[in-house]
Amino acid sequence: MNRAALALAALLASAASASAADLDVFVHSAKGPVTDAVVTVDAADKKPPAKFAQPLVVTQHNLQFEPFVLLVPVGAEVTFPNADTVRHHVYSFSPAKTFELKLYGREQARTVKFDKAGAVALGCNIHDQMVAFIKVVDTAYAVKTGADGHAVIHGLPPGAVTVHVWHPYMKTPGNEQKLSASLAASGVVAKDVAADLRTPAMRMSGY
Repeated sequence: MNRAALALAALLASAASASAADLDVFVHSAKGPVTDAVVTVDAADKKPPAKFAQPLVVTQHNLQFEPFVLLVPVGAEVTFPNADTVRHHVYSFSPAKTFELKLYGREQARTVKFDKAGAVALGCNIHDQMVAFIKVVDTAYAVKTGADGHAVIHGLPPGAVTVHVWHPYMKTPGNEQKLSASLAASGVVAKDVAADLRTPAMRMSGY
């Protein structure tokens, strides 16, 4: 490739990288910032799946699942290690994934593949207080809110996009709110989402 072609390629790459915006979604309830809300964006471009944090693990520890919400891409394999001194029986009856991991003990683990987008509610057949969720997504643009209630998605293409905000206790159909955003070629677009959340029967803290 000659110098002119290389220069053109560099210019095009630079323009492409410059034509990207960031979306900052702040999710809050009457009690303050909401953590563990999953924000996804439907965008016109079809990027490869995002690189989600590895390993993808839901640990059984202190008679709870950790984390409370795990965000994974379609096709992900999630490991369920038992770090407790008692045995657990993990299951889900969710349409996105129905499975059962029969009783297994400390320092043992099981793995499940999640091959369909949707929300998967987890429970333990022995300990009713153990509740968690896996959100399986089929978009490259997906982030979970932190303790400050913010989820920032980087590198979005300019134009109109649809934003989905999901939380397992949101008082809306499908536990989700949907909103629109218009993104410029660069810069940050901020969105504020007020969430009305149910009080969970077993897990009270943080919501």
